[in-house]
Amino acid sequence: MLQTSPRAIPALYRSSVGKKAIMAVTGVLLVLFLIAHMVGNLKVFLGPAEIDEYAAWLRTIGAPLLHHEWFLWIQRVVLLAALVLHMTMAYQLARRARRARPVRYRHRAKVQGSYAARTMRWGGVIIALFVIYHILDLTTGTVNPGYQHGEVYRNLVADFAPERWYVTLFYTLAVVAVGFHLRHGLVSATQSLGAASPQRARTLNLAATAFAVVMVAGYLSVPFAVTVGLVD
Repeated sequence: MLQTSPRAIPALYRSSVGKKAIMAVTGVLLVLFLIAHMVGNLKVFLGPAEIDEYAAWLRTIGAPLLHHEWFLWIQRVVLLAALVLHMTMAYQLARRARRARPVRYRHRAKVQGSYAARTMRWGGVIIALFVIYHILDLTTGTVNPGYQHGEVYRNLVADFAPERWYVTLFYTLAVVAVGFHLRHGLVSATQSLGAASPQRARTLNLAATAFAVVMVAGYLSVPFAVTVGLVD
């Protein structure tokens, strides 16, 4: 029978392999949430009753074992922990890579590698700031003057009203950053797992790009529909 040494888990955590594994697992959790959240958001096109009933159902998941809204708070805690771990592992791996490469790349290599790195780094910062704002906006209603608890349809319409164009602009910037982050993350994760090959590189890039485009389009369809009056 295999036995795990008490030092095995800390050693794995400190290794690059362990950090990449944590990034992969937390990344999967975050992507699954993004997909589910996007599908839920799209219910706004079915009318107020549809999305408000869906939101009410989310608050009752796990009942009667779980109290009202406990599932949502457990989900938020897990997602927050996943996000913090994901960003921490990314930062630590980036620092480790820089230390292992004391001599900077020449001009050509720098051009090839720096774009994706900057996208992931600044995209991560934008996403983190957006998550904080999004919670204050549509979860607690702190920065949304028209917020009413439980009235998701009304809150979305109030949030993305034409006069609040700056909210839509910030939302767009954050969602596009998520799209870049998703595309690069999917490609990098597949390569790290050894599933990519030169022959499949083009297919992998196209699939990652298509997935990112679908996610961005799905998320942006709601604020744009409100802004132009398709949803009111």
